[in-house]
Amino acid sequence: MKNKLLVLLIFSIFSCNNKQENLKILKGTALGTTFSIRYLDTSNRKFDAKIDSLITVVNKSVSTYIPTSDISKINKGDTTIVVDDIFEEVFLKSAKIYSETNGDFDPTIGILVNAWGFGPGKPIRNLDSIKIKDLLQFVGFDKVSMLNKKIKKLYPEIYFDFNAIAKGYLVDVVGRLFERNHIKNYMVEIGGEIRARGVNQNNEFWRIAIEEPNFDGTRSFATAVQLHNESMATSGNYRKYRISANGVKFVHTINTKTGYATPSNLLSASVISKSDCADVDGYATAFMAMGFEKATKFLKEHTELKAFLIYVDENGKIKTFKSANFNS
Repeated sequence: MKNKLLVLLIFSIFSCNNKQENLKILKGTALGTTFSIRYLDTSNRKFDAKIDSLITVVNKSVSTYIPTSDISKINKGDTTIVVDDIFEEVFLKSAKIYSETNGDFDPTIGILVNAWGFGPGKPIRNLDSIKIKDLLQFVGFDKVSMLNKKIKKLYPEIYFDFNAIAKGYLVDVVGRLFERNHIKNYMVEIGGEIRARGVNQNNEFWRIAIEEPNFDGTRSFATAVQLHNESMATSGNYRKYRISANGVKFVHTINTKTGYATPSNLLSASVISKSDCADVDGYATAFMAMGFEKATKFLKEHTELKAFLIYVDENGKIKTFKSANFNS
């Protein structure tokens, strides 16, 4: 599962004798990570049960860590599965981002995620270039299709892994729940992926801090941003990785073109947009695979996206980059 940089919320301590009494806070776990949900509601409604239900149905549809989920059955070769609306939307969003990023975002990378030891499947020991080349033939979103809500795969070995978009999608599902119930001011954060609408208890836009990639375990902030009815996702490779017996570092973001789990010069990518959180989740993952130079070129061509990138330059120094439309 993709590991996210920890994104911390900046909020003020509030008293209990004014409007701020209406701020509701929910905390818990979902999709193998934690969540923090804040919303303003004069009716003091509780959404705990409904949110738990949403987590369950999303897991049942797209979690590779649940053997009985639809995605797990499809990965095992079951061609009779009629996917639900959740799977369909995630599939269609993935196809769009796959096309836009020229395959740098590709949820069919799952067979290699497992091979490198970052997924629920059994890793392959002594993974070499010959085996990687063999596995790459089963990677490519252009090798899968959906017809009448049934998935067709060019090869039965193709393994879907929506973990790079699933947390963002669950964020959207919870946000839509609030919107259906006429909650205008809310912030949903799951594993660092965020969807914010309206304002916080202080009548200010929700303010988010982005953490620096500290390798010593300490925590500090690189910058902060206010979300104006926007979604934000942050991806990074410096926390989730493994070291081989001969000291080689492998990261969880697999290069979809080479099949290797080697890090790019990009340490973290935070992407913001008016679009759904699932979308920016996918773009953030793609940027990590692209590397700094290719990601900045992509941003110039896609001005609907804002981004804050932390990268290593040619001299080995850590530097930051803000897209022209990024306001900290």
